[in-house]
Order: sequence, then structure tokens, then C-alpha cells
Amino acid sequence: MNRTALLGRLARQSEWDVIVIGGGATGLGVALDAAARRYSVALVEANDFAKGTSSRTTKLVHGGVRYLAQGNVALVREALRERGNLLHNAPHLAQPLPFVMPAYRWWEKAFYGAGLMLYDALAGRSGLGRTEFLTRERMLQLSPTARPANLRGGVKYWDGQFDDARLAVGLARTANEHGACAVNYCKAVQLLQIAGQISGVVVEDTETSKRFELRSRCVINATGVWVDQVRNMDSPGGAQMVAPSQGIHLVVDRDFLPTDHALLMPGTSDGRVLFAIPWLGKTLLGTTDTPRQDYEYEPRAFEEEIEFILRESARYLSKAPTRADVRSIWVGLRPLVKPVESHGGKTKAISREHTVVISKSDLVTVTGGKWTTYRAMAEDVLEECFEHKLVKRRAAGATTHLPLVGAPASSGIPISAPPGLHLYGTDASTIATFPGADRELAPGFTEAMVRFAARHEFARSVEDVLARRSRLLFLDAALAASLAKDVAAILSEELGEGFDAMRSVAEFEALARQYQLP
Repeated sequence: MNRTALLGRLARQSEWDVIVIGGGATGLGVALDAAARRYSVALVEANDFAKGTSSRTTKLVHGGVRYLAQGNVALVREALRERGNLLHNAPHLAQPLPFVMPAYRWWEKAFYGAGLMLYDALAGRSGLGRTEFLTRERMLQLSPTARPANLRGGVKYWDGQFDDARLAVGLARTANEHGACAVNYCKAVQLLQIAGQISGVVVEDTETSKRFELRSRCVINATGVWVDQVRNMDSPGGAQMVAPSQGIHLVVDRDFLPTDHALLMPGTSDGRVLFAIPWLGKTLLGTTDTPRQDYEYEPRAFEEEIEFILRESARYLSKAPTRADVRSIWVGLRPLVKPVESHGGKTKAISREHTVVISKSDLVTVTGGKWTTYRAMAEDVLEECFEHKLVKRRAAGATTHLPLVGAPASSGIPISAPPGLHLYGTDASTIATFPGADRELAPGFTEAMVRFAARHEFARSVEDVLARRSRLLFLDAALAASLAKDVAAILSEELGEGFDAMRSVAEFEALARQYQLP
């Protein structure tokens, strides 16, 4: 279903069982779960799907090794179960990834190894591979650029990796195939109430400024870092629920980690962990955790964050990256939830990182959490809606083993990502029939992929294509900028007269400069 048809449905159908505001991991997860249970569902996203935090993660599907040290076994067990579900349901977008953790002090190998063996045990049948103790020689075989001085060996364990923005698009497509109406570039501008109770949402197509009035008793605010903006529509001047934290990632060439094993650096100067991860032919370094007060969609990295990652990477890599080696730098905001006592209304705090709050007017707000547990979060949100009688109860579990669009038919065993920029699953056969299938704009990136993004993946701009349908902006910002005009020319043919090619190119080129270090 194309965007014109989706907007037409919004215009025709005023009554919905569930309305979701926010097209990131959480909102899309809720929309799919509700649609799979045969509720009528509308989802609106003011920008592009996964424009915010949900496209800027460390690309890991994980149980959270660090939570073991905190004794939060229940959280780790749930995340490991959901890791297995995600790898099963989207093997074209998520795959197992081996990690190695170097040991430079005599006690580290035994200490970390014991914790990771417990991690394996908690995974049970969802485990991806057993933990191994590595000799110094084996450690250097698996991670040849690990700093050899004083290296005593290491530990190998398994977690998962995924493409966050493409998974978001996959969720949107799958939700729509199950009857939802998920639309990007459609902004919630007003909450409707009857006798002090939520009754719907006024939304605006940001491309045409046309407005639609959507009615529902169940309105879910799943806008991540920006949930308080929607909450203020419901109750102006209320307590802030979210305190944002900034995380940055640097991307460098594969030469700095010429292996298929990720490197976990456990002993940074501030006591956290740092990752060096192979991702789509590059090496991803990150992340940081820095409080900030604003809520920009494109926040800028702080200089001290850049220096922190480069400095700490040099402690663990024999070939240390410099500023000149950075191909792309990107920043995301995490929605860290303040203490629940400050939220007001009928509050439910869920003991697995995310929080669900029901206001006095019955606006449902969910924030916090992580990509790995998006599906479990969605079930929790709908459970709260049932308990507050906003929708009639229908059995959970509809998405536990629900393959996403593009997944191979026999998706029992995760598949490995081939070289190149994309892994399209069964969509690859469709793309091969499009004009330009043999015309490469960049290695692994063809004209046909741009056309497919416009026709089937809701792409509306050069940025949508080069940042989130492909990940070129996140891999090599200068290369992505060089392709902007070519991509715009193709989109002009696909999107028609309403598409402003010159503006789309100019906006993307300005954005790409922000992703490059000066």
C-alpha cells in the first residue's frame, strides 16, 4: 500500500481501536502487535520511521551483559528470549555476532568468562553459541588488531547484530500487511477529549498540510525522547518524564578491525564498556553516555565524546584511529526515565527498563527500553490498555513467531549477511525486476534499490534513502553526499511533481556535513 492510499484510509476511517503516535521501535512494535491481534490501528510519525533514536543504536540485539553485574537476572533472561525471537522473525535483518573480550590482567579471563557462562545458561535453548576461553594466540587470531602488549588471552561469546532503521521499516510494512495504517510524515498536532477523557487525535500530513481527525479511546504516546511534548498536549505544564542522554558513534574503515568478531573493551576510564563492531563493511566504535537538556532530532557530538572514543580505542587497538580516519559520526538521544513518583496519574513502572504511564485522561505513554525487547514492550503496553479498559482484551503472543516482511520462508536458522550495503531477504527478487537493477550508484547500492525504497518502503526524500533505507550516511558521509543528486533524480521519477529535488538535495548535503568531522 503506497502513501497516497494510506492517507486516503486516514481520511475515510475516523474510528480506530488503537492510535499510536511515534514511528520508532516502540511505536511500530505496538502497532504490529495490535494489528496482529486484529485491532484497527493507525500509527502516525511526524518525520520518517526511525528518524530519531531508533536508527542510531549500536546495532546490537543483546541480553545486556552489564545487567548481570547488577543482579538483574529477570531482565537479562527476558532480553535473551526476545533476542532469539528477533533473530528468528527477521533473519534477513538480524544475525548472530561473535564477540571477543580481551584480558590484560590475570583475573579478567576467569571473572568475565564466569559471567558469560551464566549469560549462556540464561539463554537456554535460545543460545547462539557457547562461551570459550581464549589463549593469547587465539585471541590475536580472532582479533588481529587487539593491542598485544600484556595480553593474557580473552573470552569469546555470542550476541546478535541488526540493522535498526531497516528493521523499523520492516515493522511498518508488516503492520500494514496485517491491516494497520502506519504513515510517516504525518504529525499529531492535537489530542481530542470528551468530558476530560482522551477521544482521539488530530493529525496533519506535513507534505500537504491536510488534517485528519482520528477517533479512539486508546491513544498511545510512543515518541521516545519526545514523549513529554505529547504529554503537554494532554496536560500542559506537567512534570517531565524523560531526561535525555546522548550517545555517539564513530565509523572507521574495516582495517581497524579486520575480522568478523566484535571487540568488547570492558575497562574504559569511566568504568563503562566500549565496542568495536564490524558493520556493513566498516567498523563502528561507541558509545558514550552524556546527559543533555535539549531534544534535537540531529544533536551534535560534544568534542569530549569524540576524544573519549578515540582515546579509549587506542588503549585496546594496536592500530589506533584518528580524527582523519572517521568516515561518519552520528548521535542519538536515549530516553532515560525519571523516577515514577514524578509522573502523576495512574502509573505502572515495568521492571525492564521501560515505563508505561496512564494519565488522568487515559493517555497511554510508554518510553525507555531498547530495541531488543521492543516486542515484549508492545505486549506490556497493550496489557495496560486492557487493564484500564481502553480496548477489549485479546490474547497475547500474536507476534512471538511472526516473520517480518522480507524474511525467508524457512526462517528457523538465522542467515549470515553477505558483503555489501543491504540484506533484503526475499525482496531481493523483486528489486531485481526494477529498472536500474544493474546500475550501481555505489558498491552494493543500485538505482533499483532507490526505486524500491520509494515504492515499497515509504521513502520520501534523499535523506530517507541514503540514511535509513540504505545506511550510507551512517557508513561514509562524504560518499553519501556525492550520491545525493543521482538519488534525487530517481526519486523525482518515482514521487512525481510533489517532490522538490533541489530542496531534498540541499537538505541532505547540509546533514551529511554534520556527519563528517571537520
